[in-house]
Amino acid sequence: MRAVRGATQLDADDREHMLDRVAEMVRTVMEVNHLEVHDFVSIIFTATSDLHSEFPAYAARQLGFDDVPLICARELEIEGSMPRVVRLMAHVETQLGREEITHVYLHGAAALRRDLTRVRAVPDA
Repeated sequence: MRAVRGATQLDADDREHMLDRVAEMVRTVMEVNHLEVHDFVSIIFTATSDLHSEFPAYAARQLGFDDVPLICARELEIEGSMPRVVRLMAHVETQLGREEITHVYLHGAAALRRDLTRVRAVPDA
C-alpha cells in the first residue's frame, strides 16, 4: 500500500468549479500512477476555510468511488497560506515503489511542493 498526494487551487468558491477541479485532480492522480478506482483504499480530502460550496469528496463519488471510504476535513488556517486549495491524500494498493509514486499539484497549487522529485505539476497558463 502507498499514499499519494494531490492538491489543486480553485479560482473561486463555486460548486461546479469545485467539482471540476477536484475531479481533474483525482483523474490525474489515477492517470499518472496507473490506478483504477478499485486500487483505492481510502481518500482524505482537505479544503481551506474559504471553500464551502461543496464537499470535495462528492466529486470522487461522481467518478465512481461509491464503495471507497472518503472523508473531508478543514485544512489548518496558517497565516499567509495559499487560499482556495483542496488537497487529497489517497491510500492505494499498487506495485509502485514509494519512489515511483507521482504526486499531483494543479493550477496555483503547483507551487506548493517543489521539493518532491516525482510530481506532476500543472500550473495555470
